Amino acid sequence: MPRTPHTRPPRHRRLLAAALTALAAAAATLSGSTPAAAADVNAARNAGYESGLSNWTCSAGSGSTVGSPVHSGTGALKATPTASDNAACSQTVAVKPGSTYRLSAYVQGSYVYLGASGTGTTDATTWTPSATGWQQLSTTFTTGPTTTSVTVYTHGWYGQPVYYADDFSVLGPDGGGGTDPGPETPATPAGLTAGTVTSSSVALSWNAVPGATGYTVYRDGTKNQAVNGTSATVSGLSPATAYRFQVTATNAAGESARSAEITATTAPSGGGGNPTVPRHAVTGYWQNFNNGATVQKLSDVPGQYDIIAVAFADATTTPGAVTFSLDSAGLGGYTVDQFEADIKAKQAAGKSVVLSVGGERGTVSVNDAASAANFAGSLYSLMQQYGFDGVDIDLENGLNPTYMSQALRSLSQKAGGKFVLTMAPQTLDMQSTSGGYFQTALNVKDILTVVNMQYYNSGSMLGCDGKVYSQGTVDFLTALACIQLEGGLAPSQVGLGLPASTRGAGSGYVAPSVVNAALDCLTKGTGCGSFKPARTYPGLRGAMTWSTNWDAASGNAWSNAVGPHVHGLP
Repeated sequence: MPRTPHTRPPRHRRLLAAALTALAAAAATLSGSTPAAAADVNAARNAGYESGLSNWTCSAGSGSTVGSPVHSGTGALKATPTASDNAACSQTVAVKPGSTYRLSAYVQGSYVYLGASGTGTTDATTWTPSATGWQQLSTTFTTGPTTTSVTVYTHGWYGQPVYYADDFSVLGPDGGGGTDPGPETPATPAGLTAGTVTSSSVALSWNAVPGATGYTVYRDGTKNQAVNGTSATVSGLSPATAYRFQVTATNAAGESARSAEITATTAPSGGGGNPTVPRHAVTGYWQNFNNGATVQKLSDVPGQYDIIAVAFADATTTPGAVTFSLDSAGLGGYTVDQFEADIKAKQAAGKSVVLSVGGERGTVSVNDAASAANFAGSLYSLMQQYGFDGVDIDLENGLNPTYMSQALRSLSQKAGGKFVLTMAPQTLDMQSTSGGYFQTALNVKDILTVVNMQYYNSGSMLGCDGKVYSQGTVDFLTALACIQLEGGLAPSQVGLGLPASTRGAGSGYVAPSVVNAALDCLTKGTGCGSFKPARTYPGLRGAMTWSTNWDAASGNAWSNAVGPHVHGLP
C-alpha cells in the first residue's frame, strides 16, 4: 500500500538543557588565568552546496544542486523523493567525544527532515510538514564518550514533492576535521539599471553577486530598503524629479562597497496606464485551437470584450523563452495575414489584444536571470511580429516572484507606456500575499493592468474573513476578491474570472446573473449574499471569461449579459 507522511514529528528533543550547560561551562573558563576554550566550528563541509554535491551522498541518485532557489550563495541542494525512496542526502562529520553540537539547515518544501545518527547517545531529528519559503530547522545532539564521527542528513518523504536545503551547520567543538572558511564580504554589485518609471516610483535591477544573501538599495545616499533578490521598486517619489541610486551586497561577513551611481527621473504627474483599456473592462480568452467550442476568427469576437487574450504561447527548448504559431488548419484556414489584420482592427476599435502564456498544459519556467531575459526577449519579439498589446500570465505550474517580476519589468520597458499586463491565477495562488503569484502581482503593481483570478475548478476556499465559502456562489466571488482588494491590489487591478458555460470548466460555472450580483456587491454594496465587504470598491476593473469560443457556443449569453453590466458600473 502507498506510504504516507508522518502525522506528527519524532520526539527526540531532550538536549537543550545539556547544550546550555555546556555553553555556560565554556563561558566560565574565560576568567582569570584559565585558558580560553577553543571557538566552535562548523564541522560540515561544503555546507552551502557551492561545490555541487562534494562531501554529500544522496540515496538513489535523488540529489542535485541548483542555482535557484538558494538561501544564500550560488548553490542549494535539490532532492527528489520517489514512491520507494525518501531522497536522503548525508555527510559524515568529525566530532569531539562527549560534546554537544547544534545542527541546523535552511529547508524549503513539504515533509523535510533534518537529523543526526551514530551520535553514541540519543540520535536527533526534527522536521517540518511544509515550508513554502526558506525555513530554518535546528536541533542538538551530544556525542558519546568514544564517538569521533556522526552522520548528518536531510530527507523528504516517499512520494512527496521535491525539497531544497541550504546553509547546513554542525556547530560545536572541532573534532579534528576543521571547518570550511567563513564567508567573505561580497563583491560590489554591477549592472545597476533603471527600468519602468512612473510619477511616483522607479524600478531598479542589477546583477547577482556570488555569496550575497541580500542587497541594500540607497536613494540619494541614504538607505532606502533591503531586498533578497536582484530587483527593487523605490516608491513614494515626487513626479518629474531626478533621483540618484546605488546598491550594495550583504552577507554574514558584512556589506560590500556601493555600486556605481545611476540617476533616474520620475514621470510627470497624470501619466501611466494604457488609455485603450476602459475603467471597467471585460476580458475574454480566444482559443487558438479547436476543442469542441465554436471556432472563431478574432473578427468574430463580440464588441463587449475589451481585452482579448490569445491562448496560448508555447514553451521552447530555451529556458524561459516562448513562441506562438497560429493554428491555421485547426481554425478552418485562418491565415496569419488575416489574424494580424484582425488584431489591428480590434485595436482601431479601442480593444487590446494580448498573448497569453501558460494555460492548463503550459510549462514555462522563469527561475533565474537568464530565463527571465529569454522570457522578456521572446515575448517582445512576438509583440512586434503580430502586433500584440501585451501579455497575459496564466501559468499554473507556479511562479518565481523575483525572476518573473524581473522579466515583466524588462518586457514593459521594451514595450513602452501602452503595455497591457494581465494575469489569471488560480484561486489557491491568491489566498495569501506570501504566495508567488500574489507577490509577483504586488511587485509589478505599477505596470499591472488587471488580475482576473479563475474562480473555478478549485472547490471551497477561504474568504478574507477567514470563513470557508463554496464555489459557485456570490459569496465565493466576493469574499475571495476581498483578499486581493485588501491585500494590496488596487480595485482597478481586480477582475472576476468565470467560465462562459458549463462546458468551459470542470466546475465553478455560475449564471451571468450571479456574476453581475457579485460585481454589484463589490462596487455598490448591493446584491450581496451572506458576506458583505466592509467597504465598496467602485473602481473594480470588471470580469473575465474562458472563453469567447465557449461563449459563442452558447449564443454569446455570457457576454450579452455581463458585458453591458460591467460597462455600466459606477
